[in-house]
Amino acid sequence: MTKQVIMQVLPELDMGGVERGTIEIATALKNAGIENIVVSAGGKLTANLARLKVPHITLPVQTKNPFKILINAFKLKKIIRQYHVGLMHVRSRAPAFSVALASRMTGVPFITTFHGVYRHQNAFKRWYNSIMTKGKLVITVSDYVRQHVMKTYHVPESKIRLIHRGADTDYFEVGSVKVHQIEDFIKQYGIDLNGPIVTLVGRLTRWKGQLVLLEALRQLKGPITCLLVGSAQGRDKYVAEIKEAMKKLPEDIGVYIITNSPDMPTVYALSNVVINASLDPEAFGRVIPEAQSMGCLVIGTAHGGAAETIADGETGFLVPPGDPKALADKIKEVLALPKKEKEEIQTKAIKSVQENFSTNMMCAKTLAVYREVLDDHEA
Repeated sequence: MTKQVIMQVLPELDMGGVERGTIEIATALKNAGIENIVVSAGGKLTANLARLKVPHITLPVQTKNPFKILINAFKLKKIIRQYHVGLMHVRSRAPAFSVALASRMTGVPFITTFHGVYRHQNAFKRWYNSIMTKGKLVITVSDYVRQHVMKTYHVPESKIRLIHRGADTDYFEVGSVKVHQIEDFIKQYGIDLNGPIVTLVGRLTRWKGQLVLLEALRQLKGPITCLLVGSAQGRDKYVAEIKEAMKKLPEDIGVYIITNSPDMPTVYALSNVVINASLDPEAFGRVIPEAQSMGCLVIGTAHGGAAETIADGETGFLVPPGDPKALADKIKEVLALPKKEKEEIQTKAIKSVQENFSTNMMCAKTLAVYREVLDDHEA
């Protein structure tokens, strides 16, 4: 690849899928000997960049103020000149306006990543969102998002590069968690192990489907232990609803809400079945490939990214969204599978993640897109 510097631009660098992806690409570029920088309004993950010795430039690119967007564009122009940037990769709409303006002023190309499906209920929203289609190429994190971009914004298929987000298969690896880590986790959260462990990982918000899972568990016979792992982010009313639903469960079904940031490999190592019960389609959903990579049996809703990361009956199982009975029946079925059949599914799932949904694969494909755009620009 050319020696020109790659610049990633995103609103902030706190925890989240977009932010994690940015750090992963910065790491891959660094490991490949390619100079790169990141521009954002800052956040906790800037420490990760410091450890990598990848420059981070703090700029309020999260702003939606038109005047500040223009100012940011001129500041980006200066950064481009200073660092000899050859390509910009922007991951969100607000900063994309500044990036597009800076691209016009400097002639430096940019690409975008659609990390999700934005609301597009009126003409203004569609115009605002469409800035993400103005780069040389558009990356989408799933085929679900790719189809949405083509249909809603009329982007030709030739301009889109599908790159699934990935699970870190070195971090989420079968056998990587020691017995004492599991014991410490159980003690830390006061978990009374009672039967198989069914886990749902996701923010405590209604569309993630925690209430659907609890209603499904109400239809099952215990003993079962359920872990709801995810931050509440101030949704106290919804958490109260969850706790009210927990009171209706049979006595031998115990539910534990874990809202801080636990060691996720340990969560997966402890779990027998990992559930994705999202009511709305996930743009991708890393939880499923992470759990698969750890050897968990997974059940997901049959829409969005889950329908791409799960081959029903082969690498996991799919159920209709918002259907507690179907989910209950599937949990019962999966828990009752013969050991040999479980192991066959686990083996296929691990292989599927390694071949299709790994961080290494995501990074390699992204760097290939960078190379494609730079080569075309220099031709």
